[in-house]
Amino acid sequence: MSADSVIALLMMSLVLGIVNALIRPVLLLLSLPFIFVTLGLFILVINAFLIQFAGWFVRGFHVGGFWSSFFGAIIISVVNWGLSGVFKDGNGQYQVLTRREQSKGMKQVEGREIE
Repeated sequence: MSADSVIALLMMSLVLGIVNALIRPVLLLLSLPFIFVTLGLFILVINAFLIQFAGWFVRGFHVGGFWSSFFGAIIISVVNWGLSGVFKDGNGQYQVLTRREQSKGMKQVEGREIE
């Protein structure tokens, strides 16, 4: 995968977000038997397809082929997993990162603290 400009990367992230919100749930539902049989690994194939699909709509973003989008899907999954570990608590809910100091007039927010 390659991009000609930063704008192409931003457009790709926007299009990929829209595609993931609209098309991915339908594909996951339709491919549920394959996901069960492969113990969830088929989700990477779906994500690779969605990266290629979104790449067709964005000028300046080039997907080399299936394996390129497949490894891109792996990287996106690992980054998503890492960020979920930072921002989610034990109950699966997202937490707001806050500082210990409280300024005047600021409302206190519950969440994880940053040292």
